[in-house]
Amino acid sequence: MENNWFTYRFEKLEVDQLARKIRVEIKKLTLNFPPDEKFELISQLRRSSSSIASNLAEGSGRATHNDQAHFSNIAFSSSLETMNHLIYAFDMEYISEQTCTGFRLKMDEIMNKINSRYKYQIVRIEN
Repeated sequence: MENNWFTYRFEKLEVDQLARKIRVEIKKLTLNFPPDEKFELISQLRRSSSSIASNLAEGSGRATHNDQAHFSNIAFSSSLETMNHLIYAFDMEYISEQTCTGFRLKMDEIMNKINSRYKYQIVRIEN
């Protein structure tokens, strides 16, 4: 199917594509969590994972390199928060060690890409 709509700059970023993918994976993962976690861990995990892609998108629309770097920093922090929630899910035995490790590897890739993007933006501010 051919799309005829405009592709935004952030959609072209590999890190955005990875962040969107993991957001969906986490949503599906949390469907199996206990119902009593609905307003606690489930909500926190979904919001923090969604925040990664959202902040990358928002930062891409900012005019200055300083603002762009700021939102990359927030996306990185949201990645760390997401990883922390996944570790908690493992500690509570909601996910297996294998599942946690798989998500950790994906999150490491996302965080490395965000960090590289942030460093590039910071260099552009200094120059």
